[in-house]
Amino acid sequence: MTGTPVTNSGAPGQWTTGLCGCCDDRSNCCVTCWCPCVTFGQNVEIIDKGTTSCAHAGAIYYCLAHVCCACVYTCTYRTKLRAYFSLPADPCGDCLVHFCCLPCAVCQEYRELKNRGFDPSQGWMANAQKWSQDGVTVPPPIAPGMTR
Repeated sequence: MTGTPVTNSGAPGQWTTGLCGCCDDRSNCCVTCWCPCVTFGQNVEIIDKGTTSCAHAGAIYYCLAHVCCACVYTCTYRTKLRAYFSLPADPCGDCLVHFCCLPCAVCQEYRELKNRGFDPSQGWMANAQKWSQDGVTVPPPIAPGMTR
C-alpha cells in the first residue's frame, strides 16, 4: 500500500480496535451481518491497491461461502493487512480467526483501514483521488520488528 496515508494509527504494531468491537461502527456491522461479501470486497480493493475490484472479491467470497471455504480465501487478506501495518496475529492465527469469527474479523479489518486513513466504502480510486487533491504526504509504514 505504498503511497497511501497512515493516519490516526494508534500504537505501532497494535490493532486500533478489538476483534469483538463490531458495534464500534454499527452501519458496517449491519452490512457485514447481512452481506459480508460487500465488506470483504471493499477491504480487498483497498488492501490490493485497486488491482482486485470490490465486485470481483465479493463474488469469489460469495461462491466460496456456499461451499464453506470462504475463510481460506479471506484469511490471506488479513495476513496482508497485518504485514503492511505490522500488526500482531491477535488473538490467534489469521486462518483460525477467520474460521471461528469471520464476520467479526472482516469488520475489524474494515475498521482498521478506516482508522488508518482509508475509506473502504469509497473504493481505491476515490481514496487515491482524495489523497492527491488533499496533497497528502505519506509517512512510510512502520517496519516490522525482528521476530522468531
